[in-house]
Amino acid sequence: MSKSRSAALSVVLAFGLGSCSSLPVSGFLSSAPATSTVQSATKPEPTFPPRPLTLLYTTFQDHAVLQRDKPIHVWGLTGPGAQVSVTLAGETASATADSKGNWQTVLAPLKVGGPYAMTAHSSAGKTQTIKDVMMGDVYLCSGQSNMEMPLRVASNYDADIRNAQNTKIRLFHVQRFSSSLPSRTFGADASWSVSSPESVKEFSAACYLFGRELQPAANVPIGLIESSWGGANIQAWISADTLRALGGFDEQLDILSIHATAPKTAEAKWRTFAHAWWLAHDPASTASPPWNDPAYDDSSWEQIVQTGSWREWNVPLMKKFDGTVWLRKGFELSAKQATGAAVLSLGAADQADTTWVNGVEVGDMGGYDVDRLYDIPAGTLHEGKNVLAVGVLGGAGLLNPAEQITLKCADGSVIRLSGTWRFRTSAPMSQTGHIPFVPWLNQFGLSVLYNGEIVPLGPTAVRGILWYQGESDAWQPQEYGRLLPALIEDWRKQFGADVPFIVVQLPGYGPASTKPEESMWADLREVQRRVADETPNTGLAVTIDLGQTDNIHPTNKQEVGRRLALVAEHLVYGMNVADSGPTPVSAVRTGNTVAVSFANIASGLAIYESNRPVGFQVCDKTKQCSFVDATRNKDEIDLDVALIRDAAAVRYCWADSPICNVYNLEGLPAVPFEIPIAMAAPAQIGAQLVRKPNHSHVRSNGHLK
Repeated sequence: MSKSRSAALSVVLAFGLGSCSSLPVSGFLSSAPATSTVQSATKPEPTFPPRPLTLLYTTFQDHAVLQRDKPIHVWGLTGPGAQVSVTLAGETASATADSKGNWQTVLAPLKVGGPYAMTAHSSAGKTQTIKDVMMGDVYLCSGQSNMEMPLRVASNYDADIRNAQNTKIRLFHVQRFSSSLPSRTFGADASWSVSSPESVKEFSAACYLFGRELQPAANVPIGLIESSWGGANIQAWISADTLRALGGFDEQLDILSIHATAPKTAEAKWRTFAHAWWLAHDPASTASPPWNDPAYDDSSWEQIVQTGSWREWNVPLMKKFDGTVWLRKGFELSAKQATGAAVLSLGAADQADTTWVNGVEVGDMGGYDVDRLYDIPAGTLHEGKNVLAVGVLGGAGLLNPAEQITLKCADGSVIRLSGTWRFRTSAPMSQTGHIPFVPWLNQFGLSVLYNGEIVPLGPTAVRGILWYQGESDAWQPQEYGRLLPALIEDWRKQFGADVPFIVVQLPGYGPASTKPEESMWADLREVQRRVADETPNTGLAVTIDLGQTDNIHPTNKQEVGRRLALVAEHLVYGMNVADSGPTPVSAVRTGNTVAVSFANIASGLAIYESNRPVGFQVCDKTKQCSFVDATRNKDEIDLDVALIRDAAAVRYCWADSPICNVYNLEGLPAVPFEIPIAMAAPAQIGAQLVRKPNHSHVRSNGHLK
């Protein structure tokens, strides 16, 4: 299974803001409520309903931390035309509400301090006071499941929860909410709390443990805003305007904009879009007859019992298959059962499906955590034999066992589609590519989490942003190279052009490799490294050694938090600390040796658990790669390339779940990387004593020529 598909299933089975914000606040609170983005059958009403709007906006509550040393934007809702005054720590500012009652004002920057009380008074007769307000540093923590993962399931959770007594750490938890349009208010609960055993256990482990490490070093109150959603794609966190500017999303964004006000129209347009995609990419859909045709002869197809994921069928071909697979099931109906409309319940599927009954397309959906509940129009079913045909694109197929796949007929009877099914593969994913997600879908759509969880933060000021995401995008590393810089730029428009941004590089995940091979996870880590390196005021927390081969949610979030704090101490506060392990500077070939030099070695290189560095590969110009022997030469690593004539690039720690042992003496791992090899200049060659390499333990992997 591709790692993105495996990541998706694991999620199912497992359980910043600058004062010069360009986000308009006029009319900020009075827009129409956010539109629900998923059918009620698949997404119930929020468990945590939003707080009612008051004179002071939702971000202003007891125990809040406000960003020190920056103008303090304050806003809320009152009567139309009312005069509002706000007082905090002796500073006062006033505003006049617009015709819808929205008001905004700006207090002068304040130094670190507190606790304070903030009082807002409206001429409409309302007064609101919030207490225990601290001036300190605020951080926004966002991403997918490894950022969302609560402290109560992290390693050493019992002691960490019990010892969460630092009242200078405050938590603001934004509950999950997606929206087709920018939502100017929170669609679910969002609230401040003081760090305590009760408040931290459901809060992001990585975010809280970062704050726990940072607070004593920064010596200021720390406010942590968590806004995350497990399984989220990066596109969900980027604004529609930015996605349009990038290109490639226009048709989907057009459909998304329709969905906000006319969901049925949008669903019909999406079905047309999806139908065209299947015709263009799936050979079975254009066969003669197509495999969705009830007249198609499937007697030669292999029979299976639909027990769930095709990984569980005990069919060797399907153990690692990623691509399009068609499943067909015949079923009998009486005349009474066939009369009228019906509802087909398929359950969830990995990842996208196109579903047909008697040659009529009844549904197209994406998302591994979305139940397929399709209406079958009257006149589609008939007495006698009927045929269900389902095309699935992904790495696991239908996730429900057959006895849970049902047809509810108009007469009230329920047909369970148990027994044998037939299947046949159509094309691998390397041939079909990926179908875009339904644009309004949960955490997979376009802009829906930016709209529902980021926009509602408004012009709240923060000191920095932490980003832990990428597992769901491991299948598209090249596209991620476009999207991550776009997200950073996008959020800086709202939160401040110079706000520091810290990326958590993906840890190891998956089985160890016995030979060099391509790895989408390694590709995505390299994108993260390069974006962090090339984007001003951006840092990278390396976690390659913190992964677990069989768990996409590694539990050692304590070290993740510590490394994030080290990056912040250096990047944000300018502290003289080692915030990174060794990072590559160059790879230069002299004779039979490639010398790799590093920055960020701090007190020096350290090689763990071996006499030699491990994890190095050298690739030729055709991307054929070989493991090579390496030796430490002071603060460089020398690679033996005597058997590789056209060595073009060095890779380090390059696999889904690599084994590598280069650190600095401060205990921070070298970043995984791929860099080109340069030839030494003639003057360098003449000045060096070229050592004759020892080939007695050169390992051949079949790629050496």
